[in-house]
Parts: sequence; structure tokens; C-alpha cells
Amino acid sequence: MSHAWSVHAKVAFIGSHGIRKTTAVHAFANVMQRAGRSVEHGREVVRDNPLGINEGATGEAQLWVLVSQIRQELQLAQKADVLVLDRGVMDNFAYYLRACGGEDLFDVGPLVTSWSASYDMVVRLRPDIALRSDGVRSTSDSFRDEIEHILDSQLLSLVSAKQLVDLNASDIDDRFDWWPLAERLAGLVEEPLFADGVRRRRPRPTPRPKPDIPQLEMEI
Repeated sequence: MSHAWSVHAKVAFIGSHGIRKTTAVHAFANVMQRAGRSVEHGREVVRDNPLGINEGATGEAQLWVLVSQIRQELQLAQKADVLVLDRGVMDNFAYYLRACGGEDLFDVGPLVTSWSASYDMVVRLRPDIALRSDGVRSTSDSFRDEIEHILDSQLLSLVSAKQLVDLNASDIDDRFDWWPLAERLAGLVEEPLFADGVRRRRPRPTPRPKPDIPQLEMEI
């Protein structure tokens, strides 16, 4: 019989800004809920930062974000089978290093390294879509490129290949099939995906619309 998981799984969706992380977080959380698993959602804490964000953020401001990220995870991790996070310490560390001019001014590197191992699955979204203004985050392509470059240089030293999943942001839409990732997470934590009483069949993906083909009138 399948009851609550014996472990509390943790999944982080990471990358720079404007890459559909929040959309992915909600979609993946919904899939886990349809499998009958309890889910908690961790929001992007940087939006509550009282010290400033984007290009002008200081090292202290990004330190606040890192500490707040860990605090949120500590508060939520034991409340459900799965905690799905909009960011993790890895991408927040990239913003921190950029704000500190590439130096670890507050010596948080060891903490970030240790905490990165606590994620069961890390889904990195690649920025292959254009930035759009949301009234909060920067729309500077060069700023986003800087963050991605730093993340490229740091990520493989923080998370293992077993933890990591790479996706393109452009793939994240209503038709994306999240079930393979749900199955992968269940395999990583060695727990059954479906809870008792839940129908063990994935929903059919929404078909992509067919393009309109104009009809040619034939003269007889």
C-alpha cells in the first residue's frame, strides 16, 4: 500500500529571470498533486527583498536573498511529500557573486555547496526566450547573460548529474509533458509516484493546434 512518502522531496527550478520558472513550478506541482502527493510551493523570495534587486543589488541584498531562501525551505520542507521551489541557492548564489564583483565577500560558498546537496532534483531552464517586463525584474539582456555565465561556471560543482535536469524555457507551455519528471523524482527518492486510490495513468497531452491551410478554389 502507498501512503505518504517516507522522505520529504525537494525540487528547485532554477536559472536567470524571465524564463518561465514560475509557470514550470505551478505546472509540475499540479502534476504531483494529480498523482495524489501532497505538495508545498516555495515562492521567489527576491520579490520581498527590502534592500533592492536587479542590476543595482548589493552583496548584502543578495545575502538577504540567500538566507531567506534557506529559511523558506526549512519552514516548508517537512509539510508535504514534495516541496517545489521557484529558485534554489544555486541561482541565487550566481546573483550574489555578480553583486559582489565575483568575490564571495561573506564566505557563504561552503554553505551553498552543502545546501545544494539537499535538493533531490534541480531543473535548470535555459533562457532561449525574450525578456518581457513584469514591472519587477530587469529587462536587460546583458544582465541576464551575466547571471547565466556565472551559473554555468558554478552549477556543476554544486549539483550532481543525477540531480540535474536541463530544459529550454521555450518548451514550457500548456502542452509540455511533466509526467516523466514526476516519475524521475519518484525514482530518485525511491518512492511510488501514485498515492493509494489514484488512477495510475497519465493524462493525454494537449494536442498542438494544426496550422490553418487555405483552401484553393479550382476552376473546372
